[in-house]
Amino acid sequence: MSPLLDRAVAEACKLSDAEQDVIAALILDEIEDERRWEEAFARSPGKLAALAARAAEQVRTGRCRPAGFDEL
Repeated sequence: MSPLLDRAVAEACKLSDAEQDVIAALILDEIEDERRWEEAFARSPGKLAALAARAAEQVRTGRCRPAGFDEL
């Protein structure tokens, strides 16, 4: 276990069972989300490469511009 995770678990152990369950559910959900993303990317590397090439072409030809989050 990494030192950071070890520290987080030690802190979580100080909480009530209900609070520990909430944290455990969040961690498990995050791990599952990451697994699903990895599977999705593994199934579509060609699509991702095509999208990246398209985005690079749009930048190169000036058909897009940088924008901040407040402009989206």
